[in-house]
Amino acid sequence: MATTLAAPATSIFSERIQRIEVSATMAITAEALRLKSTGVDLADFGAGEPHFNTPDHIKQAGIEAIQANRTRYTAVAGVPEIRQAIVDRHSADFGTNYAPDECVFTSGGKLALFNAIEVLIDHGDEVIVPVPYWVSYKDIIQFAGGVPVFVETSESDNFRLTASMVEAAITPRTRAIILNSPSNPSGAVIAPDDLRDIVELSHKREIFVLLDECYVYLNFTGDTVSGASATGSKSHILVLGSLSKTYAMTGWRAGFALGPKPIIAAMSKLQSQSTSNTSTVVQYASIAAVSGPQACVAEMRTGYMEIRDRILNGMNNIPGLTCTTPQGAFYVYPNVSAFFGRGGIRSASDVAARLLSEAHVVCVPGEPFGTADHIRLSYAVSAPVIDKGLERMRTFFSSLS
Repeated sequence: MATTLAAPATSIFSERIQRIEVSATMAITAEALRLKSTGVDLADFGAGEPHFNTPDHIKQAGIEAIQANRTRYTAVAGVPEIRQAIVDRHSADFGTNYAPDECVFTSGGKLALFNAIEVLIDHGDEVIVPVPYWVSYKDIIQFAGGVPVFVETSESDNFRLTASMVEAAITPRTRAIILNSPSNPSGAVIAPDDLRDIVELSHKREIFVLLDECYVYLNFTGDTVSGASATGSKSHILVLGSLSKTYAMTGWRAGFALGPKPIIAAMSKLQSQSTSNTSTVVQYASIAAVSGPQACVAEMRTGYMEIRDRILNGMNNIPGLTCTTPQGAFYVYPNVSAFFGRGGIRSASDVAARLLSEAHVVCVPGEPFGTADHIRLSYAVSAPVIDKGLERMRTFFSSLS
């Protein structure tokens, strides 16, 4: 009897979508929401989202835009007023000299990064990524066909990145480097001298510097700087900005990019075939954000510093946990490796899973950020949540033998 061979299995999906994974932070958020829906009381340190509300003057500008029927299409790159407002804000704060046609407004900072990688990176191009890194960098690079080249930093040196470390990773295929300062997940800040040296080195080697400035205004060192201030290197700098964390506007999806006119034009061309313009209402609310009173930014930064100290003090009182002092953003990144081998725990992922299921504490394991010994907690929460979470973690870790 003849045997009929089955046809080889083939995926219905494109090869490029199989290069990437679901965002680890979004996966954790989804599981936390599921547990909350069943009535579980969680101490949620998972999502990187401000606990502050969007300031009233920004919300009012959005309401007024709706009432004025500013609800139609705009230019893909945004209305002239928002692009002018962004370049003016960046100039006032960092001494840069961008023009409105060197700015594109995007649906969140992540889209600015995605579009930048898509227009700059070809198959086989290398992108230097310091470790630890934001979870989406690796996948966005790989989606474009690029190769992430990871530069390890040392926890003992507060995850410091230097020009010599970057230079050692450069090859003939190096096309770009991503710098995120302050950092998600570690809260590390690149020192001004190191930042200048890295930017100048990259310019000399004709490597693009992608400055992820999502947390640039949440810098606790007193030296709020932008790598784009090195105006002599402007041809190789691309600023990727976000209003989400600065103005507590995460759900508004407001981001932007500043850079050389040809790159911005290419990003706008790509955007014209994907999202088109960002929500018109959001654009007008964003004008109020960047052009209006900035006291809210300073107030939120002070608030984050206070709750950082609260959670850090609590972490340091849990035997076995060690944690660097975050210099910005709103994350702590404790090392949990002392607990490996206890109570069946083998990894940071095990720690995060057990904290969620047994202690009802939400955090993100370090593996998606490029380190195997850490968990990330967002302290953009209220003081009672911090205290509750710390007590639950103290009980959980002390129970491990």
